[in-house]
Amino acid sequence: SHKRTHTGEKPFACDKCEYRAAARSDLMKHTMTHTREKPHACDRCDHRAGTRADLRKHQMVHTGEKPYNCYICAYRTGSRSNLKKHIKTHIQIEKSYTYSCNSCDYKATQRRYLRNHLKNHSGEKPFACDICDYRAVRKGSLKVHMRTHTGEKPYSCDKCDYGCTHQRYLKVHMMTHTGE
Repeated sequence: SHKRTHTGEKPFACDKCEYRAAARSDLMKHTMTHTREKPHACDRCDHRAGTRADLRKHQMVHTGEKPYNCYICAYRTGSRSNLKKHIKTHIQIEKSYTYSCNSCDYKATQRRYLRNHLKNHSGEKPFACDICDYRAVRKGSLKVHMRTHTGEKPYSCDKCDYGCTHQRYLKVHMMTHTGE
C-alpha cells in the first residue's frame, strides 16, 4: 500500500463516484461520505464521527488540547491539517511583499506601508510606554503594545477560540478556516 503513494496507483474505486484510493482503508473512510454513517460517538456530547481519528479531533474541543504550534507566530491548534493551512498563510503573505526597506529586513505589500515604516529609522519615537522601555513612532503602535501588558485581545475568531491583539493577525488566522 505504501509503495502506491509513490507510484500513484489507486486500485480501490468507489462505486458511487469517481474517487479512487491507494489503500482500502482510505476507500472505506471515503464511502462514509456517501452513507453519512457515523459510528463513533463522543462520550461528552451528542457529536458522532465517521472515523476514530475524526472523533479524537473533535474531543479536543472538550479537552482544550492544542498540540500543534506554528513556528512563526503564537497560533496553536488541535488539528495538523489546520496548522498546515495556517502556515501556508505565512508563505502567501511572504510572497506578496514587493517593497523592501534598505535599512533593515522590513518588507511591505504597499509603498505607503514602507514609507510609514521608514519613520522608524528617523530615530524619533515620541510615544512612550509607562510600564516598560518601549517607545513608538506612532500612537497606534503604543496602543497595540499596551495590550502585551493588559493581556487584552480585542480581536476574536467567530469560528474557534482564537483571540489576538491586532486585526491583521485575525485576518491571517481566518484564512485557516477558509483554506485560502
